[in-house]
Amino acid sequence: MNKKVNCYLVLSTLFVGVLLISNIAAVKLISIGPFVLDGGAYLFPFSYILCDIISEIYGFKKAKTSIILGFCLAALASFCFLAVQITPAAPNWEGQEAFVSILGFVPRIVLASLSAYFIGEMLNAFVLVKIKSKTGEKLLWVRLLGSTIIGEAADTLVFCTVAFYGVITGDEFLNYILTGYIYKCLLEVALLPITYKAIAALKKYISYNR
Repeated sequence: MNKKVNCYLVLSTLFVGVLLISNIAAVKLISIGPFVLDGGAYLFPFSYILCDIISEIYGFKKAKTSIILGFCLAALASFCFLAVQITPAAPNWEGQEAFVSILGFVPRIVLASLSAYFIGEMLNAFVLVKIKSKTGEKLLWVRLLGSTIIGEAADTLVFCTVAFYGVITGDEFLNYILTGYIYKCLLEVALLPITYKAIAALKKYISYNR
């Protein structure tokens, strides 16, 4: 198999896996000191890093393919959980309430997750490629951070509003949005050296093995 294609498949698989795990983790709101986040905060920012890498190396078309694949599998997971939820439980199984509480199909959460993911990731990939068309191979940090700032802003605002507006109110809701957004952006900044090295290594590997 072509090395470039092989690397794309690995990155795309990691991207979709991170998305699915994050969506499950996001059903729990967590509190770290005065800050309110959802459980997806641990892993979901890495989906943006992976999308950045795919967009930088393979372009918008391949990034869009990965994003659409992730969207379809996330939707499939949600409807699979719904099917399991409404199927009668075995007589001796006592975990129905726990299952519904964690993995139950909540239309509002599903809508929030899918719409925020799709809008945010598409913007992230589009902005990165657009900046690259102007800068060429220079200023990688500008396109990595610029795409994240815009993509994460859209993702965080859409998800928080659709999923929790009215459930979380007032200052707590504002805290939730700002904390999640700032955290994700700062994590991208902190991991920038690793992202740089990963992109450089992959470009070198693909070029060497053509």
